[in-house]
Amino acid sequence: MTVVLSGTASIAAIVGYVTYVDIMNNMGHCNFEFIPKSLFNVFPPLKYIMYTPSYHSLHHTQFRTNYSLFMPFYDYIYGTMDDSTDALYEKSLQRKEESPNVVYLTHLTTPESIYHMRLGFASLASKPHTSTKWYLRLLWPITVLSMLITRVYGKTFVVERNVFKNLKIQTWAVSKYMTQYLVEGQTQIINRIIEEAILEAEGKGVKVLSFGLLNQSEELNNSGDLFIRRNPRLKVKLVDGSSLAIAVVLNNIPRGTTQVVFKGKFNKIASYLVLALCQKGIQVVVSQEEDYHMLKCKLKLVDNHDKIVFSSDYSGKTWLVGEGLSKEEQMKASKGTIIIPYSQFPPKKVRIDCVYYTTPSMLTPKYLENIDSCENWLPRRVMSAWRIAGILHALEGWNVNECGNEVFNINKVWDASIRHGFRPIMK
Repeated sequence: MTVVLSGTASIAAIVGYVTYVDIMNNMGHCNFEFIPKSLFNVFPPLKYIMYTPSYHSLHHTQFRTNYSLFMPFYDYIYGTMDDSTDALYEKSLQRKEESPNVVYLTHLTTPESIYHMRLGFASLASKPHTSTKWYLRLLWPITVLSMLITRVYGKTFVVERNVFKNLKIQTWAVSKYMTQYLVEGQTQIINRIIEEAILEAEGKGVKVLSFGLLNQSEELNNSGDLFIRRNPRLKVKLVDGSSLAIAVVLNNIPRGTTQVVFKGKFNKIASYLVLALCQKGIQVVVSQEEDYHMLKCKLKLVDNHDKIVFSSDYSGKTWLVGEGLSKEEQMKASKGTIIIPYSQFPPKKVRIDCVYYTTPSMLTPKYLENIDSCENWLPRRVMSAWRIAGILHALEGWNVNECGNEVFNINKVWDASIRHGFRPIMK
């Protein structure tokens, strides 16, 4: 109101104020203390102009104290500050660090993805990240700053904490964006960050660490095999989740299907999908000649390997697609084609007369706690197969790695997922 009456209002001032208020509001209600005491030691007056999560928590528990919104200064003036404020703050900082049983290691996607985390805007975190909101463009200074920080900040940070049965689960994020994973000069840097996260998990007694998104890229680290070879005595089990991703895709294929067309980039998951489909007697159509010859050579001893055929035909009604599915390819698809991705990232939807499935994922049980935010483009309480796989390995006590060219028992991991309450997403 002051800036309006004084004629000094501006879009930058309003956006800055709203951003500050939202950040402080989220901080005050995050329910754990993370403001370091050293901050107040360096600048003592800060305690009068900045509140902490423990400070505001007393307003909700004692009700008649700590009224001030963000600035404790007024509670000091009017005598409404709770007497236990300082003691609670000190006690909160002395809490024992929680060690998780399972860690899911993901990374940032688009520059705007920082606002879709629980640390950003809660309203955005609770919805799938499918498009950029227009008002986020107004925050471009903060977005650019965050991108600059990720170029020099080589660490992971905790995104989410969940509890499932007797397991404590954490999601850690590598402070790099998807575009940085595609830059050749970033390969060693990113692998170093991932390896440091693995060793940190090892030190904390984590049972299973599963890789998400490009952290398990075959080009980056051979689906995590690089870290097994570098650290052969690791106790923490590394899981790329391929087996469950394969199982989800296989169970998404409509019953009665006799032919499946593969489009896009071939990878480890695609190869095992072809193997499983051949064993089921389903014809596999491969559109890339190089991939066709590779599969024929690899699967020549497998029953029904003659089910693999090379064709550039687009008439098939069921497509399994990897990264790189082009707009031109989609435009050639028959009306009503079912497009099922086996990739980490979903294809861009071009056709309204085709059926697009989401990336391999499942509905979570209702008793999986603290699922307050969406996992990238997935709906709320839907979790990627790669993330679920790590949870299942810990629940079942499977003392094996799933990295490199290795794939765990597909039927076994699917049965375990159903038994523990995860459910397929029905179209």
